[in-house]
Amino acid sequence: MNAQPPSRLHPPQKPPEQVAFHRTELSVILGLYGRMVAAGEWRDYGISSLREVAVFSVFRRAAENPLYRIEKRPKLRSKQGLYAVIGMDGQVLKRGHDLKTVLRVLERKLIRAVE
Repeated sequence: MNAQPPSRLHPPQKPPEQVAFHRTELSVILGLYGRMVAAGEWRDYGISSLREVAVFSVFRRAAENPLYRIEKRPKLRSKQGLYAVIGMDGQVLKRGHDLKTVLRVLERKLIRAVE
């Protein structure tokens, strides 16, 4: 009998790549998050790194649906913009290429008139 090496029916597959926020992007997002927590608007967050999108979800309470989702979609980099802020109802509030510019839509909610 001849000993033959095991045949490869399926070549090894690369694990699916995930989209994630870079440390500088998280720094900008967490800076805004800290200001909103200090103002009493936000209480919790969650981060998801998926195959096509990275999501930073903001919650008023942990058991609720997210108030806002900050999404990073690399496939839209050359079209509508890499970043988007999406409201609770699924409406895109702002989309663009620069994260700081996109997050300004949420910073406006931090500014209130003092009585």
